[in-house]
Parts: sequence; structure tokens; C-alpha cells
Amino acid sequence: MVSSLDLCLPRDFFSILLLQVSMWASDSFLVIGPSEPIVAMLGADTVLPCRVSPAMNLENMELRWFRSQFSEVVYMYQNGMEQVGEQLVDFKGRTELLKDYMSEGRVAVRIRNLQVSDNGLYKCFFKKGSDFEEAILELKVIGLGSGPQILILGVENDGIKLTCTGKGWFPQPEVQWKDAKGEKILSLSEDETQDDDGLFQVEASLIVRDSSKGTVSCSMKNPFFGQEQVETISIPEPFFPRDSPWKPAFAVTFFILIVCLIAAVFLAWKEKKAKKIALEAMEEKEKERKDKELLEKDLERRKKLYQQDWRKAKLYADWRKEQFEAVAVSLDPDTAHPDLILSESGRHVSPKEKVAQDCDASRQQEQGKSESILSVLGQNCFTTGKYYWEVKVNIGTEVGPTSRWALGVCSDTVKRDGWFKEIPAKNFWLVACEEGKIVALDTNSKLLPLREFPHRIGVFLDWEAGDVSFYNMVDGSHIYSFARIIFCGALRPYFSLQGAGKSVTICLASDHTENCPDCSQKSSVTRLMSHDTDIPQESKPLLSFKGSEV
Repeated sequence: MVSSLDLCLPRDFFSILLLQVSMWASDSFLVIGPSEPIVAMLGADTVLPCRVSPAMNLENMELRWFRSQFSEVVYMYQNGMEQVGEQLVDFKGRTELLKDYMSEGRVAVRIRNLQVSDNGLYKCFFKKGSDFEEAILELKVIGLGSGPQILILGVENDGIKLTCTGKGWFPQPEVQWKDAKGEKILSLSEDETQDDDGLFQVEASLIVRDSSKGTVSCSMKNPFFGQEQVETISIPEPFFPRDSPWKPAFAVTFFILIVCLIAAVFLAWKEKKAKKIALEAMEEKEKERKDKELLEKDLERRKKLYQQDWRKAKLYADWRKEQFEAVAVSLDPDTAHPDLILSESGRHVSPKEKVAQDCDASRQQEQGKSESILSVLGQNCFTTGKYYWEVKVNIGTEVGPTSRWALGVCSDTVKRDGWFKEIPAKNFWLVACEEGKIVALDTNSKLLPLREFPHRIGVFLDWEAGDVSFYNMVDGSHIYSFARIIFCGALRPYFSLQGAGKSVTICLASDHTENCPDCSQKSSVTRLMSHDTDIPQESKPLLSFKGSEV
């Protein structure tokens, strides 16, 4: 018994030692943000703090604060310094890193001069080596507007109608009527509008019919900050209508009194009103002129910043089109698969119906792919320059493992016989729709979490920069980019289809395309790259997820 115990003790001690060493060698960590929303006033400064657990020095880590999407960078720290290349235009010059406690694992980003657009969710992303984690923060921007103002509009529905107005609030304030005893009164109606700065203007109405409740108050309260502003008004009892024989006489007397009062001040009021209207018109016109100038200057400033770094900022499709030449792409029937139908104009392609009918679904599900890829190339060849074209895709009604489409560019020398891989290593740079989901056809298909399914896609090719980017041309949002590609030969537009009801239509180009070469005049070209040789490339999705390349 004692001998057995002596043998077990060294073995248990060795196991504990191995576990402790593995824990010391691990670089894993957690990123922790505030558990409660950060509340700050409009126009003030605030900080977005994050820390790591266990505590460690953050100086050699990549730190990134961004909005809902990974590329919407608010602040980025890498290689020991601030990186502004990917920073959103709205945050340039308004952010700084507070790194007094960086060696203890705590940092924060300060945002100056808060705007309404700064309200919402943020994420802080920390990366060390191949390990990375992120945390979610919420910023609530508050604007306390002008206090409520109560106005008496007159008699309506046997009562006195009141309105309570306030403006310059964010978020929308809570409006509440109360009587003299502090009891709540429901509003007759509430209307709210937002100005160009996103601030709310609120108007609530109330009809008071009981003269005993002639004293009422209106309060406006910020739902997050809790600050409340109140105004009280007392309505004289004679203002309330009465159901009595004297009601007509009172109405006539009141009307005569109002007429006399108006007659007494009419001349002075008319002259003063005319001057006031003229002055307000001039002020309003001047304000509109200044606002228009400021808007034009801000738009010009944003556009200049974008034009300086347009290759890095992939968020503005309309401005990006100014850097590229629109090209009229047409399909090359000599390169079309026999089971594809091309229109006479060479701008529309769809698979033959018999392909979907004769397809053995069970066999394809077992193999995971069809016998061949139905593809066709464009007649256009690109060996230099910057071009773009737009494509409409029809997804049809069939969704399954054999239902797909893909589009983009490929080398003029790719092999497309039977089944082949549509990946960059084989000189294809494509996005595709597989089983109803949009993916980037990289070495491993990357699922792209888009806001909406793209039905009109723009393909932007920058030959010299080695960049192929895809955009949703309906809302202008960026879909995906293949970057830093080394092109060594001619490129051609590429399209592939599979499944009933699928079709692709190439949109007409709006610009001149005389300078775009045509591959219908075949010539000897240098092969883009060997199918078995890897050339360094960089794929940049709009968002990066844990487990994928950042």
C-alpha cells in the first residue's frame, strides 16, 4: 500500500507541473469593455475604455476601435504608433489614444466634440500574434434641448387647446402633461421631427375641458440622462366654454373685446410685423446661404480626403467610379459552355433548362459538385488601366447545392475544361452566390455578411495596383476586394451559372470605351501565372471574423 502511494506521487506531481507550464506558455487573453453604456453630452468629449485579462503590456499589440464593420475604423494602433490610413473620415482629427496604463493592460480612445452620428455601438479589437479578441461598447450621445414652451391655441371641442414644444433634443425626449395635483394627463397627439444634425423637435397637444384643472404643466425628459425641464401654465376660468344661457352672450362679448383689442394695436402691429417678416426673411436667406456653403465645403473636404486615399477607402462606389473608366463588356460566344444560352446582344446569359432537368441531384449531393462548370468569358481584354462594369444577377427560385453563380475576372489563359477550381491560385478572382449566400472564392470560400443581397454588382479592376473590387451598386456598399495581386498578362471578365432560373445581364456602359482592347483579336500574350505557383496576394473582406485571416 505504501509502495503504491510512493509511485503515484511523482506521477501526479509531473502532471500538475505540465499543466502549469502549458498555462504559462499560453498567450490567450480576454478583452473586457464597460458593462454599462457610456453616456456623454453632445459637443463634449468622452472615452471608450477597454482592458485585457489577465493584465499584460499592450505596447506591441494591434489595437483597433471600429463601428459595426471591421473596416469602419475609429482608431487604430499598430507597430507602436497610430495608423490613420483606414480611419473613417468623420473621426480624423477627433481621436487620440490614452495609454498611461498601457503596460497594465488598460487603454482608452478619447473622442472629441461628440456628434449625433457618434451614437451607437463600438467594438475594441486586440490582437497579439495569432490570438485576437474583441469587446462591445455602447455610446449614448445626449443633447438637452430648449425647455418646453406652452402656447394657448384657442377654443376647440368644448375645451382649451394647448401645445407644448421643444427642440434641439437627442435622443427623442419623453413628453408628459400633469395637472395641479401632479396626476398624469395623456396627450391628444405628439409629433416629432429631426433636423439636418439629427436633433429632435417635439410638439405635444392637449385639450383641457375642466376649468378645475386650469393649471397644467408640461415636462420633457431625456430617457437616458434623466434630466427634466418643466413649464407650467394657468388658464383663466373665463376662457373655458360653459353650457349655459349666457354662453352666446359671453361669446359675443369676448369676440367684441378681441376685435377692439386687435383694432387698438393693428396699425402698430402691422408695421412691426412687416419689418419683422422682412428681417426674418433676410436672416433665413442668409442662414440658408451659409448652410449651403458649409455643406458644399464639407462635401468638397470629404471628397478631397477620399481622392487622396481612394484605394484604401472602399466605401464610396459613386466617388470610386470617377477614378475608373466605364467599359461596355460583351460576352464571347467562342468561350461559352455548350449548355449556356447567350443573347444576340452578347449581354445576357442563362443555362439551358435541360441542364437542371437532367441533373441527378442525389449524385451531385454525394459528389458535392456537378460534372462541369458552365462558364463564359467577356470579349474584352485588359492589360493596363482602371475599368469597371456593372452586372445584374437573377437568383431564380431554385436554392440548393447545385444552384450558384459567380462573376469577376480571370486570366485569359485559364483552363476551363470539365470541373476546375475558381480560386486565385488558378488565376480566378471572383465572388459567388452558393446556396443563397454570397461568398468570396478565395483558397477557402469566405462567407460575406452583407446588409442586403446584391442584385446589381459593380466589378472594379485596377490593373496596375493589382486590385479587383466588388460593390453593391444599389446602395453603394463595398462587398469584397482582392488586393496586391501581381498581374502578368491579359485579364478577361468571367461569368459562371448553375441551376434553373439563374441569369446574368451586363449593364450598358455610360462612358466611352474605345480604349478598351478586345480579345476577339487573338494575340500571343504572356501567361498570367502558373497554376501550380503561388504569388503573394491579399484579400480584404469588409468584415473579419474570429478564425479567418485579419
